[in-house]
Amino acid sequence: MQDVPLSLTHVFERAERLWPHKEIVTATVGGGRERTTYGAWAERTRRLAGVFDDLGISSDGRVGTFAWNSARHLELYFAAPCSGRVLHTLNIRLFPEQLTYVANHAEDEVVFVDRSLMPLFWPRIDELTTVKYVVVMDDGADAEIPDDPRIRDYEELLAAASPVADLAIEDENQAAAMCYTSGTTGNPKGVVYSHRSMVLHAMATMLADTFGLCERDVVLPVVPQFHANAWGLAHAVAMTGATIIMPGPDLSPKAIATLIEEEHVTLAAGVPTIWMGMLPELDGRDVSSLRQILCGGSAVPRALSEAYREKTGKPILQAWGMTETSPLGSIANVTSALEDGSEDELAALRASVGQISPLVDARHVEAGTTEPLPWDGEAQGELQVRGAWIAAGYYDDERPCNTPDGWLMTGDVVTIDEHGYIRIVDRTKDVIKSGGEWISSVELENEIMAHPDVAEAAVIGLADQKWGERPVACVVAADGKELTAEDVRTFLDGRVAKFWIPERVELIDEVPKTSVGKFSKKDLRERFAAAEA
Repeated sequence: MQDVPLSLTHVFERAERLWPHKEIVTATVGGGRERTTYGAWAERTRRLAGVFDDLGISSDGRVGTFAWNSARHLELYFAAPCSGRVLHTLNIRLFPEQLTYVANHAEDEVVFVDRSLMPLFWPRIDELTTVKYVVVMDDGADAEIPDDPRIRDYEELLAAASPVADLAIEDENQAAAMCYTSGTTGNPKGVVYSHRSMVLHAMATMLADTFGLCERDVVLPVVPQFHANAWGLAHAVAMTGATIIMPGPDLSPKAIATLIEEEHVTLAAGVPTIWMGMLPELDGRDVSSLRQILCGGSAVPRALSEAYREKTGKPILQAWGMTETSPLGSIANVTSALEDGSEDELAALRASVGQISPLVDARHVEAGTTEPLPWDGEAQGELQVRGAWIAAGYYDDERPCNTPDGWLMTGDVVTIDEHGYIRIVDRTKDVIKSGGEWISSVELENEIMAHPDVAEAAVIGLADQKWGERPVACVVAADGKELTAEDVRTFLDGRVAKFWIPERVELIDEVPKTSVGKFSKKDLRERFAAAEA
C-alpha cells in the first residue's frame, strides 16, 4: 500500500477542486448574511497562507483566533495548519487571566480578532508577551480600532498577499491545531491535535452511525469554532462539500431558529442551553428540513430530548466527548436490535451518551485500578478511552492525562450495559455519597428538569454532619413561572429514591456556566457552602 500522509491539505484541496460552487453563509452583526463559495474561500485561504509569510510568522508558529463562527474563521482553520503553522482557537468566554495564560503558554505570535470582540480582547494586549500582531477582521461592528502599530487589517493584508500555490504537509503527525480545556480547576490545559488525528476524526463524523455528514447536508454549527474544533464539523464540511451556515455573533434562539428555517438546515449542533432556549421558538416555524439535532457538551435532559421529538419529530441526538477526545467519543443512536422497544425504553437510550465511536475503545474501572468493570448496566466506574484522536498528554504540562497503561482518564463516572450503551452517572468530583449510598447528581438534575416549570437545575453535594453529604438542588424557574422548594420536592416524590430527595432546594436566577457552557458546580459549592458557614 502507498504511504500517503493524512493531512488537512488533502481536505482543503478536495474542497477546492470538487465543490467550488457550494456555499458558505455567514450571519453578520447587522442581521444580514454574507454568502461566498468554496472556490472563493479556497483562493482567500491560499492568500492567507501568504499573509503569514508576509508577517514573518514562524514556520511552525501558533496562530491565535478570537472570533465568532464565520467564513473568515474557516479560512484560518485551513490556512494555518496547511501552511505548517498551528491554529490556536482562543475561547472568548475565558476569564481574562485565563486568556492571558493560554495565549502566553501557547506562545501565540499573531491573533486574528473579530472587530466586535476587540473591546474584550484589546485590554489584555500588553500582557501577551509573544503576540507581535493583532489582525482585525471587520465583522460589521462599530467597535473602536485602537491606533497602534501592532494592529493590521485582515482584508488589506489579504489583498496585498500572494496566494501560496504549494501547501504540503509531509508528516501527518505534525501539529495542526490546539485547544485549551476550560480550566475549572487550575490553569487551562493545552491539547495539540495532529493532521492525522483531525483527518480521521472528520472522517468519523461522516459515518452513517455517527453524524452521517454528507455533501447534501446544510450544516449549522452553533457550537463555537473555539470549542474543540467545532466538534470536527468545520473540517468535515470541507471534506464532504456540505453547505455550511455560520451563525456569527447572534446566538439568540430567534436568530438560530430563523437560520434553520430560512437556510433549510439539515444538521444543527449545539450545547443543551442553546436547544433549551430555542424550544419555544419552534412554534409556527417550518423546520422540517432538519434530520439531525446534535447536542453535546453536557448531559441532555431526557425531558428536553423528548420535547423536541414531540415538536419536530426528531429527538435530540446526544454525543459525548471532551477537548481531549477531539471531541467525538460516543453517540446515542438507537440500534436496529433495540428500535422496537417501548417509547420509555427508547427515550432512556436517547438519554444515554450511546455507544463508543468507531476507532475509539472504552472501558470503565474502579477508582485507583486499571481492571475493567463488567458491561452489565449496573457497575459504576470511571470512563476511560483510547483511540486515534485521543490525547496522549497535555502541551508543556506535567499534569497527567492518561493511565500508566495508556487510557485517557475522562473523570466521568458511568455504567455500560450489555449493548455498549454508556450512561454518565456523574463526574468523579460531583458524585454524592450520602449515608454510604451513592446519589447521581446528573440523574437527579434530569428528574428535576422534567418539571414543566423548571428551566435549569444543578445538583451539588455539601457536607452534612449526619449523612456525610447531602444533595442541594439549585433550581431556575422557567420564564413567567412561580416555583417553590416544596414544589420541587413533591415532584420528585415517586420519581427517585426517598433518600435522593434534597432537603435543601435553592431557587436561583441562573446556573453559573463555565467557558464551554457547562454548569459550574464549583461556583455553586463555594456560594452555598459559604452561605451555610
